[in-house]
Amino acid sequence: MTFIPSLIAFLESSKYFLIFAGTYIEGTTVMMATGMLWHLGTVDFWPAYGALILGDILSDIMWYFVGYHGARWFFDRWGHWFGITPPIIAKVGRRFGIYHTKVLLMSKLSMGFGMFAIPILTVAGMLRVPFSRYVAINLFGSTIWVLFVMLVGYYFGNLLDFIPRDFQIALAIASPMLFFYILRIGARKLEKVDW
Repeated sequence: MTFIPSLIAFLESSKYFLIFAGTYIEGTTVMMATGMLWHLGTVDFWPAYGALILGDILSDIMWYFVGYHGARWFFDRWGHWFGITPPIIAKVGRRFGIYHTKVLLMSKLSMGFGMFAIPILTVAGMLRVPFSRYVAINLFGSTIWVLFVMLVGYYFGNLLDFIPRDFQIALAIASPMLFFYILRIGARKLEKVDW
């Protein structure tokens, strides 16, 4: 019977580390949940906000280095399965080189609503966007995005209770399939665009 009190004590003492780790793995959901915890008085705003930003930015840095060290090889070998060919990579590289600040900022500020944040972060590494610029852009976007999602969790967190459980499960199953479908359509459109 001492397990439950010990577990509760552990969770209480390491809540900000758990927020950081959760954000590193799955940012937006943890940000919203942290907003609900803030509303309930379980966490304080500033330590929670700092843990969320740190987890988010370190995750972005990881994706940058994944792109920097492995994305070119991956797309050369497996890109045809997703419709991503060397000509498409060249087109994206030209456009990204000109507009990388806007692209990175928009992907950061819309990452909860779109599915292309990780590919964009990886492409930034693959195309060798200067690291300090990459971190500065993502840190700026993170401060805005984290606050926004925390506030959504703080004020509207109870809305999930009104979504039927079956619909939540169906949404979780359909999301990966939708991701690959959108990726495929996007690749086809990129083939036709002359940048």
